[in-house]
Amino acid sequence: MPKFVLVMLTRVLGTAGPKKAAKAAAATTGKSARYYPADDVSRPKHSRAKKHNPPKIRPSFTPGTVCILLAGRFRGKRVVCLKALESGLLLVTGPYKINGVPLRRVNQAYVIGTSTKIDVSGVDVSNIDDAYFARTASASSEGEEEFFANDAAKPAVVSDTRKADQKKVDASILKVVESTPLMKNYLGSKFSLTKYDRPHSMIF
Repeated sequence: MPKFVLVMLTRVLGTAGPKKAAKAAAATTGKSARYYPADDVSRPKHSRAKKHNPPKIRPSFTPGTVCILLAGRFRGKRVVCLKALESGLLLVTGPYKINGVPLRRVNQAYVIGTSTKIDVSGVDVSNIDDAYFARTASASSEGEEEFFANDAAKPAVVSDTRKADQKKVDASILKVVESTPLMKNYLGSKFSLTKYDRPHSMIF
């Protein structure tokens, strides 16, 4: 076929030339870190909470209210509420001389406030706050061998300051308790439920 005929057919019909193979996109790989720590070090996560918002104290918990503990080693015992701390916890005491409950903080979610009240206006607990119950770090940290060698649990040591504060608070409360008939026996007895008791119908 003459050359000019091929040229005319190409112009009229249009023939595509040979397609070029598309270049494969080069795989983009990020640069690997030059340094990687041998041990995974945990980093503290930043909390969005700027400050601690303590819960509101229920109106039934006022200084002098006799409360019932519902949890912990002293569950079922009656204690005297002294005040509410900044953390939202309640400062209570047995007194220790009557039922063995020392000065301690309790969560109001595990406490029942009763209608019984005593006068605690003469009890000074201004020096007792949340920092008062902070644990002190041990002077010497034990190594791994010493930790496993000491199988027996070390007894908790109560400081002389706490003992003095406990005696001072108990002395002030005992004066009021002894002047109220049957109050000492009431604080010394434990709260319990029998088979047919209905807690939701009780008035404390």
